[in-house]
Amino acid sequence: MRIIFMGTPQFAVPTLEALVAAGHDVVAAYSQPPRAAGRGKKLQPSAVQLAAEAHGINVRTPVSLKGADEQAAFAALEADVAVVAAYGLILPQAVLDAPRLGCLNVHGSLLPRWRGAAPVQRAILAGDALTGVTIMQMERGLDTGPMLATLETPVDRKNAGELTTELSEKGAALMVAVLADLGAHPPVVQPDEGVTYAHKIDKAESRLDFAREAVDVERQVRAFAPVPGAFFELEGERYRVLAADVVNESGAAGVVLDDVLTIACATGAIRPTLIQRAGRPAMDVAALLRGRAIVAGTKLG
Repeated sequence: MRIIFMGTPQFAVPTLEALVAAGHDVVAAYSQPPRAAGRGKKLQPSAVQLAAEAHGINVRTPVSLKGADEQAAFAALEADVAVVAAYGLILPQAVLDAPRLGCLNVHGSLLPRWRGAAPVQRAILAGDALTGVTIMQMERGLDTGPMLATLETPVDRKNAGELTTELSEKGAALMVAVLADLGAHPPVVQPDEGVTYAHKIDKAESRLDFAREAVDVERQVRAFAPVPGAFFELEGERYRVLAADVVNESGAAGVVLDDVLTIACATGAIRPTLIQRAGRPAMDVAALLRGRAIVAGTKLG
């Protein structure tokens, strides 16, 4: 097929790679413009832009698709279909209608649960047992279009990074399978029941809330690992907790209970296993405590 690919972060790259490997003609890749990053604040192209350029695919990075000129340029590509994965820009109706078969989206949840920007993190925070990917025919609403295929996977104790990688790979394979036989995947309208919205993550949410139950605090750890990293503060320094266990201990919420950094929550406690101080590499907690003692009775914020 003649395909326009639209995506920005690493989540989208496996789908692009799978389309190329399947022999499709990817005539253009759309991605968000390069952003300033790193200490020097140099402009950095997106993961999709780098991957597309490596394949010699023409990359377009418009700030918006609302203009008539951009929409005309998109339509001029005469694509059979547009494949979208975490692109990050709203697609106007003229763009949705331009490809012969419309626009298909790889979404990282089992729709209609977790429509929106942060489905992986929200699934973990909510304690969902299952999540997955959905291939959806796009329409004007936010992730409201009819579904062509879904694939489930257990959440288990995966963190957001691990789950995102898994879903990106499963979504890539599922998209290729759908495109190989569209007739075998008739669109199914999403049910009205069970709709939830995965609102964009606010940085304030990554501060560990020890006033909650330990199981919820441990979900915070996994939902924000590896980035931005759930954290607590001690004496003005931020400590990012990248992995933790729930343990059957009790005490005043936020207080360290022993010499291995067990931290009391409203119910139960967590015991961090991987931690990172500002400007330093991640390390196991034993290594941290050898260089920075955090004694029992310490109150964490």
